[in-house]
Amino acid sequence: MQGILWERLAVTREKYRQTRLEQYKNYENVPNSGEEAIKDCKTTEKGGMYYEFRQNTRSVKSTILHFQLRNLVWATSKHDVYFTSNYSIRHWSALSGANTELLNVEGHVAPREKRSGSLVEGFSQTQVSTLAVKDNLLVAGGFQGELICKHLDREGISFCCRTTYDENAITNAVEIFNTSSGAVHFIASNNDSGVRDYDMERFQLCKYFHFEWPVNHTSLSPDRKMVVIVGDDPDGLLIDASSGKILHSIKGHRDFSFASAWSPDGRTFATGNQDKTCRVWDTRNLSKAVHVLRGNLGAIRSIRFTSDGQFMSMAEPADFVHIYDVKSDYNRRQELDFFGEISGTSFSPDTNMLFVGVWDRVYGSLLQFGRLYNHSYLDSLF
Repeated sequence: MQGILWERLAVTREKYRQTRLEQYKNYENVPNSGEEAIKDCKTTEKGGMYYEFRQNTRSVKSTILHFQLRNLVWATSKHDVYFTSNYSIRHWSALSGANTELLNVEGHVAPREKRSGSLVEGFSQTQVSTLAVKDNLLVAGGFQGELICKHLDREGISFCCRTTYDENAITNAVEIFNTSSGAVHFIASNNDSGVRDYDMERFQLCKYFHFEWPVNHTSLSPDRKMVVIVGDDPDGLLIDASSGKILHSIKGHRDFSFASAWSPDGRTFATGNQDKTCRVWDTRNLSKAVHVLRGNLGAIRSIRFTSDGQFMSMAEPADFVHIYDVKSDYNRRQELDFFGEISGTSFSPDTNMLFVGVWDRVYGSLLQFGRLYNHSYLDSLF
């Protein structure tokens, strides 16, 4: 599916895959965390067929700038995908094949209007570390704590700010959401140990929570009452979204976490860690994870649920994306097997498509997979 002509190479695909599995070095902040965590993992049945390969767009180069952060691909429909390519934030249409630049942050970018809290002078040479797109709002975070907001239906930049002037203030994750009143907000997670809630109606910071360690990812529950916080600590936190009060400590991982996601059911959520595991938790009993799922090569750096709650994907740093059948109690999975660093994954809101960004000097691309609705029959063939 990547167009690799193995017959012209001095190695078979099977041999190269085996070599990758044996030689790939997983990054760990806690030594031997992967070996320790494997004892907790459940055995799952591989061979499910839930999403089939549709196309490989080699003309689209989805790149990464930070080896631990992999949230740089966002699908807003089954045709519309947003991604970063070096200093460019782009839109790709799966329908027309058009690859359009929306924002170039290599030069100078500044807001089109003066607003309270917005940096009129803007930024130059922003290195984009994270990205989120929803409801015609695009938010990009940078290596020096930058936040750049652009409404896709308006000209120019809507809002620019710097979360802090801490030199280690890299923006690790952004999540856009609607409040109960319908207002558009976003949460930004930072290396300065802060989590910030911004109101995009007034372009203002409205909440700020500080923690004891750098926050690498946050996920807001579907009812907008709780937030999962994970970062540079083996333990995660479940906090009250309004007050920031810690509701529960989440214990089980052996290393630092960089991914989290809520199931649409509002009860379960998942966390991804450098110990090579994704752990699924139930808010009704957080004493231990209900499932511990294992990767092949390395850390779990991106997690997504489909909007209907049927499937959960977890992406490793390279080569593998695993799609779990949630309805089977995570016992069955499909494994997407390719070669290259993963810049991000995203299901379309209607669940019909899954897009995977692959960064490789030669074979970098966007991979598109379409949902198979008769997967029960196809599963029986394996």
